[in-house]
Amino acid sequence: MYFSLAMGSTECVLLSMMAYDRYVAICNPLRYPIIMNRKVCVQIAASSWATGCLTALVETVSVLQLSLCGNSVINHFACEILAVLKLVCVDTFMVQLIMLVITILLVPMPMLLICISYAFILSNILRISSADGRSKAFSTCAAHLTVVVLFYGTALSMYLKPSAVDSQEIDKFMALVYGGLTPMLNPIIYSLRNKEVKAAVKKLLIRKSLVLS
Repeated sequence: MYFSLAMGSTECVLLSMMAYDRYVAICNPLRYPIIMNRKVCVQIAASSWATGCLTALVETVSVLQLSLCGNSVINHFACEILAVLKLVCVDTFMVQLIMLVITILLVPMPMLLICISYAFILSNILRISSADGRSKAFSTCAAHLTVVVLFYGTALSMYLKPSAVDSQEIDKFMALVYGGLTPMLNPIIYSLRNKEVKAAVKKLLIRKSLVLS
């Protein structure tokens, strides 16, 4: 439970920091090596991990202090915090309040920072005169935006959905996408920015189309 929460929380913070990285790269390209130097990158990574591990520790400790009912079999793929809460016999209001506060800090707040960063990025891109320049700027952000939509979309569906649509099967599906599919797609999505990878993919698709025809 702890490691799952820690990894997810860290990813939330890292994605917002990566949006800032894209903002600096597009809006201040000449100052990028100075602003995003090695020391700053290490500090960003360390603070992201520290935030993720600390919030995960708070949530895990608060849940482990609760008493479970007789049936302690978790109906889930892993020891997921929402699935564990369904087995608790006592009042979970305080734990749910803690989770709500942490979720708001880790999901909507970083999303707001991402939206602000991309608002400045879009404004800057629209001022680029050449079509080739705009295309390169958009391709720089495309991979990050794809991961943001996948990750935050499933996270919001899991942790901020109304109680009226609460379903164990939906939770399991969302957890599979959130914890399995998104991390698996990350290397593929980011690799598509590489020109050599793009060329190899194009060759493969052309070869397949020729074989099928």
